[in-house]
Amino acid sequence: MPDSLATNEIEAIFREEFGRVVATLIKRFGDIDLAEEMAQEAFVEALQRWPQDGLPPNPGGWLTTTARNRTIDRLRRESHRDAKHAESHHLYGEEEDMPITPVTSVNDDRLRLLFTCCHPALATDTQVALTLRLLGGLTVPEVADAFLVPERTMAQRITRAKRKISAANIPYRVPRDSELPDRLRGVLATIYLVFNEGYLPQSGEHAIRTDLCHEAIRLGRVLRSLMPDEPEVAGLLALMLLTEARRPARVDADGVLVTLDEQDRSAWDRALIDEGHDLVRWCLQRNQPGTYQLLAAVNAVHTDARTAADTDWSQIVALYNQLYAVSPTPVVALNRAIAVAEIDGAATGLAIVDALDLDAYHPFHATRADLLRRLGRTNEARAAYDRGIELASNPAEVAFLTARRDALATTPQVE
Repeated sequence: MPDSLATNEIEAIFREEFGRVVATLIKRFGDIDLAEEMAQEAFVEALQRWPQDGLPPNPGGWLTTTARNRTIDRLRRESHRDAKHAESHHLYGEEEDMPITPVTSVNDDRLRLLFTCCHPALATDTQVALTLRLLGGLTVPEVADAFLVPERTMAQRITRAKRKISAANIPYRVPRDSELPDRLRGVLATIYLVFNEGYLPQSGEHAIRTDLCHEAIRLGRVLRSLMPDEPEVAGLLALMLLTEARRPARVDADGVLVTLDEQDRSAWDRALIDEGHDLVRWCLQRNQPGTYQLLAAVNAVHTDARTAADTDWSQIVALYNQLYAVSPTPVVALNRAIAVAEIDGAATGLAIVDALDLDAYHPFHATRADLLRRLGRTNEARAAYDRGIELASNPAEVAFLTARRDALATTPQVE
């Protein structure tokens, strides 16, 4: 095998192209299971041939053509091919006989597949699982790991979802304009859930799943290229880029979470920050603020500050005020309280936090603990840290909260 073409490089190409290949085959043949299987067979053939023959000029086209030819061969061998074609025609109607979309151009088939995975008839966790599997190219065991469920459970969940798509005649198409707002919200939420699952896994041994973060950003870029005039699409991509930019400084060498104010800002990825800032400026020019745009703007303020002391907390509070107006959730109120505490003091922030009903949410207790610590109310802070540790599951967060709680042993209680 040439040194320049290792198995992991072929796997990287396959993961990049998997969604495109599957989407193209679904469009042509109307069978999700068949598309998945033939895409996998094309990958196996690539593993056998590319190390010997070298990388083809258009790997994605090679995989698509190979998978298509294998699908045609399979259908020709099956005695009930006509029945499959009839079923395909019933499900996908006029699109069955459309030519295969060239793989060298921006391919709407992936967008069709993304919207199919995120159909409102499917539960949110199923939307995420299907997106990771069909568009992201993650294996079923990898998707199961992301959800911390047994492989068999995830396989059954994905199978049921695909059957539901078939039984409900869920169309394989980009929604009409009138349907777009509701469907787009699900797509954006799914991509953001994938990103958050990577950035802050809520259980398991990994503090960060970079593969999931990168996959979510890749999906965000695809969506942005296909829907360039949607401000919330740009906002979500900006939010993920600006968050991802801080990842190299987020966990220390001992696996302990490093808070934003203590991070080494020289380790932040300036290229991602610049790209994120460009997108935020683009959103501001459109003046159609939405949840993702406002969250991206908050992150733009943070990443614009050279030091933690330079952070423009007044602007962040103003952005959270806007965000609360469009998304009045307790979590938004909690994040706003953190910013308020930086301006008006810990006591003011704590008063806002204590009015929130978020007892089962570990960041609530982590925030309370920090504010109580700053006020010298050590005993209450220790109890809040204990509750946060009890609820948190990410190992880096647990290590951080434990270290802060243990440090209270040397902090006197203010009477």
